[in-house]
Amino acid sequence: MTHHPGLLRTAPLQGETTSSLICRIASRYGMEAKVLRSCWHWRNYPPGHDGGGARADAEVLLNAAGRQLLAGLCGVKEDVLARALPSWEQEDSKLSAGRNGVPAAAWRTGGAVAGPVAFGCRLCAARRTGTVVRVVRYAPLWSRVCVRHGRWLLDADADQPHEHLDVRHLPEVTAAQRRWTGVARRAVRAGAEPERVFALSHAVVARWWEQALHWERETAWPQRLHQVAGGNAGTELDWWRIVGRDAVVFPEVVAVSDALLDPAMAELAWRASGGMRPRVRGGDDPFCHRLGERVDRDWLGSLIAADYGGPLSGWRSAIVSARRGSGPPGWRDDPWHLKREQQPATMAGQLRVMAAEAQEGGSGTRWRATVSAEHRFRITQLLDEAREELAQLRGAHSGTTAEVARELLEHLSQSAELIDRVVLHTAAAAVAAGVALEEVAQWSRLPAEELSQILAAGCSED
Repeated sequence: MTHHPGLLRTAPLQGETTSSLICRIASRYGMEAKVLRSCWHWRNYPPGHDGGGARADAEVLLNAAGRQLLAGLCGVKEDVLARALPSWEQEDSKLSAGRNGVPAAAWRTGGAVAGPVAFGCRLCAARRTGTVVRVVRYAPLWSRVCVRHGRWLLDADADQPHEHLDVRHLPEVTAAQRRWTGVARRAVRAGAEPERVFALSHAVVARWWEQALHWERETAWPQRLHQVAGGNAGTELDWWRIVGRDAVVFPEVVAVSDALLDPAMAELAWRASGGMRPRVRGGDDPFCHRLGERVDRDWLGSLIAADYGGPLSGWRSAIVSARRGSGPPGWRDDPWHLKREQQPATMAGQLRVMAAEAQEGGSGTRWRATVSAEHRFRITQLLDEAREELAQLRGAHSGTTAEVARELLEHLSQSAELIDRVVLHTAAAAVAAGVALEEVAQWSRLPAEELSQILAAGCSED
């Protein structure tokens, strides 16, 4: 393609993906993006979704000759592009200088290059560029609100049709983004990385989000969810719970971040643990009740106190361990360490699972398709409680024989009771999903007749 460099200037937007800029340049010249991309020698194919279709978060890495070409096409100096495009100076081993300086390019996914990728606000882009076009940019979750137009900008890596959610009637979401600036400054002063503080708090609140399915007193989240769904999520409630989660819980994530950075909250956690004389957490835990008040839910404290094994428990354990000076220093003393298994599922990941479940069809073919979210969460909660009981036995072999035996047996008995309840909940879910009772009984190591009687009597909390 013959091209005269700089004929039409196309300035990059801050944080934009290189792929997004190439698409905007093509639009400016009135051509399809694939035609403009033919100017580069491509080393691989563009990433796509499992069900087909191009990914909006697809990113492009260029070699030196390729960057020179792009600078000429958009009429912008390379140093300006380097400041605006996070992927600009990143190269790949497949991208050499090229034979005779051939411009070369390679496809990647944005998340693997420079972090979370989201759609940009088209109205803001139109104010900057004069044209209404799609923009894709790198943006962490705490910067997803377009305050000017009242939009929550969605992840670009998911296979779904929306670029944003309307939050114009949810001022608390916009206020939370403004509040986050001060929380981030507090984190820096406390010697913590704001990104890690937000990640932990997001994991804490995302866990609450799953539990809230059976919180009768929770009213704020359902109202917000229906609002971002256009007024009523209707029969697509499960889908909207995935797509709308991060926008709906954002105010609480910022509030939890602010609370966990407060030295007074750390002091409450220390006192609730018994200080230098450890004691078992009770339902009247003052730390949990205060945290519930910090998120405007004075009834939440007892529910938080009964939840073991989550990221909030990890934060508390690290705070207490550091003060007691027990064990060698390491990540166990880092309150902002988030275990991989505690990281909440992304919107893209959850939508892929939902799509796979819908394609499978048939009773009992997919666990998540046949077992309700409430039932799955209860099984997970019981397992976490059992782990918490067993975790308290570390270092329990010191003291008199009676003391050690009592502590071991009490915690082991409680753990065994919890595991028995997990077995029955899981067996009930499997049988209800269509799995043969005989197979479930064999896996449970219970007589089929006995298991049948237990399940017939109902798998109650008692």
